Amino acid sequence: MKQALRSQRIIILSFLSISVLVPIVIVSNRLKNFTASSAHREFVGDLSTIKYRSDVVRLHAVQQETGEGLKEPTLVVYKDGDFNSVDRRNSSDESKNSGHTRSSDFLLERNGTNIGHREEILEIKRQIVAPPTGRKSTQASVGRNPNVQSNIRRLPDEKIREMKNQVIRAKAFLNFAPPNSNTNLVKELKLRIKEVERAVGEATKDSDLSRSAVQRMRAMENSLLKASRIYTDCSAMATKLRAMTYNSDEQLRAHQNQATYLFQLAARTTPKGLHCLSMRLTADYFALQPAEQEFPNKQKLHDRDLYHYAVFSDNVLACSVVVNSIISAAVEPEKIVFHIVTDALNLPSITMWFLLNPPGKATIEVKNMDDFGWLSSTYGTVLKKQDSRDPRYTSALNHLRFYLPDVFPELNKIVLLDHDVVVHRDLSGLWSFDMKGKVNGAVETCREGEPSFRRMDMLIDFSDPIIAERFDSAACTWAFGMNVFDLLEWRRQNLTAVYHKYIQLGEMKQFWRAGSLPLGLVTFYNQTVALDQRWHLLGLGYDSGVGRSEIERAAVIHYDGNMKPWLETGIAKYKSYWNKHVKYKHPYLQLCNIH
Repeated sequence: MKQALRSQRIIILSFLSISVLVPIVIVSNRLKNFTASSAHREFVGDLSTIKYRSDVVRLHAVQQETGEGLKEPTLVVYKDGDFNSVDRRNSSDESKNSGHTRSSDFLLERNGTNIGHREEILEIKRQIVAPPTGRKSTQASVGRNPNVQSNIRRLPDEKIREMKNQVIRAKAFLNFAPPNSNTNLVKELKLRIKEVERAVGEATKDSDLSRSAVQRMRAMENSLLKASRIYTDCSAMATKLRAMTYNSDEQLRAHQNQATYLFQLAARTTPKGLHCLSMRLTADYFALQPAEQEFPNKQKLHDRDLYHYAVFSDNVLACSVVVNSIISAAVEPEKIVFHIVTDALNLPSITMWFLLNPPGKATIEVKNMDDFGWLSSTYGTVLKKQDSRDPRYTSALNHLRFYLPDVFPELNKIVLLDHDVVVHRDLSGLWSFDMKGKVNGAVETCREGEPSFRRMDMLIDFSDPIIAERFDSAACTWAFGMNVFDLLEWRRQNLTAVYHKYIQLGEMKQFWRAGSLPLGLVTFYNQTVALDQRWHLLGLGYDSGVGRSEIERAAVIHYDGNMKPWLETGIAKYKSYWNKHVKYKHPYLQLCNIH
């Protein structure tokens, strides 16, 4: 009996021992594996989700994102230097040296993070990876050595750029989290993103940031370090960031194309104020008696000893600026004759404006191009065949410059001005300029490095043997906008027929870009003499880098491009040169709210 009780006790104690010891062993093993990555515990939340941390699932997260609109570019492998020391740095070292170097920046550089500032980051990276011979290449030494750090170029607005990059990196890490994940680190990253975005706001430079912005940036760095310890799969991170970069580049390209289109649309759209001005002037013109619609001094219109200027335009305000600026700079305004050529629609308004605002001692006439019977019968079909989405290129006023000898049959010499120019100096010197037997006098645009630089092959297709045999691609180009034309020589060489021939040649194949400049280059090929660069300054309608000294030195400044001075899209710092020749106190301009 006693032996049986003893056996029962032994069995019971054995079972009790096993039931106590086995859970302890299992839990201790679990805790040993689980505590190996304490940060991992935050993202996972509980032990049941450990299996979700496989590589397959992480890569699948990337595929989900790319499937929602992100397109991955061609794989590019970046070779990095030795950044092992970055991984070994702990968070305390990072916070101590946060003002000098940030380990997470270089960690994400290893993972492929180079959004927006790849060249600048690589420049800093080269200085750190390749120190002078004999110096130990570690990030810790760079962070603690002020001499080395002083050699690293400080980026402009570095804090703002760094904070924006932090947001991008944080969003990239969030994309790796399991769907509907609500762990501590996910919450922390979302909170940091909101804080940093709020701190940056609309700031464009570091001085615009508040004092708390630096604290937000450091807090974000610590959160990113936690995430980088969890997601150590560099290839997956690089794939994700490359896809995000490619998608951003595609969006930027689309926005740039849209902006270009809108600028072109604005350039060929009549502002409301100018439309109002034209309508009021037209109404008042038809209220005049026929005798009151005529300009005085008609006998001077064909005097070959005077200075004749031609402007082809449908913009009444632009024409007035050209006339006013020439008169204000002229030494002998009584010798000046203006020839304004426009269409039937704008003839009444332009005529009425100059009847109300005569050009002082100068003589003026306004011609209607629809009155040129020879144009509609002989050349009208050629102008209609010009194919372009931009009506400025297909406008008959734009191509009428190639028929100057027919427009002014009594004249031997004339200066053609675009309506988007302002004259600063007296232009009488152009009439004594030696044309050297050529037809066209113009400023050249073949100087490399200048914004106005052009080559023949930029405007004309030299891949076709027909063009390659006739023209030299290295020939110097020149500009329309302020040109001196010898009409006698033009008639002798019959260059209008040459223009006609190239128009017909272009009908067979698109040899040149739209517009009158390529046609001018081929029509006046070897018939152009170069003027001094100070006669004509280009670029005020597209280049914001033109210096004030260049503008003051030039005789004629040209707002070529889409940003015209009468448009809201015009470059603001150049508008004053145009505005000083506009009579803003005129009753018509006041009524139309032009200011």
